[in-house]
Amino acid sequence: MESVDNRQALGSWLSGPRAAAEEAGVDFGYRGQQLGLPEQGPGSVARPGRRLGALAVDWGLCMLIAYGLITDGYGQATGNWALLIFFALGVLTVGTLGFTPGKRLFGLRVVALAGGTVVPWRAALRTLLLCLALPALVWDRDGRGLHDRLAGTVEVRL
Repeated sequence: MESVDNRQALGSWLSGPRAAAEEAGVDFGYRGQQLGLPEQGPGSVARPGRRLGALAVDWGLCMLIAYGLITDGYGQATGNWALLIFFALGVLTVGTLGFTPGKRLFGLRVVALAGGTVVPWRAALRTLLLCLALPALVWDRDGRGLHDRLAGTVEVRL
């Protein structure tokens, strides 16, 4: 019977399927290659750190708006109002400009895979799925969240 090095098995499990495939000699290419995007610089797929930073800025802005405009009797903004404001902000700004204030601050833009700006219905679908949170936590090998895949969009660097 062969013995298995548990550290190696655990390490490959923690690193994920991409690392295990690369170790086996399978080349996935860079993030965004299958989409025809450049590897680095403007137009390349946005990295997770920038995306999370932009999301934090947008959520903080929505919480401030909810706190300033819509408060209950104790001066506390409710999370549901902030989520509604987040949805409206995402649909209006991504559907017209291609970015939210947070995305602009972090140098990101949402574009349609077919090219050009995101039409309002795609922005609404993408933002609705983003509000559900779970689709945004599931990524493909190009670094796109499930919300981007279903809406036919990709978040790129400016």
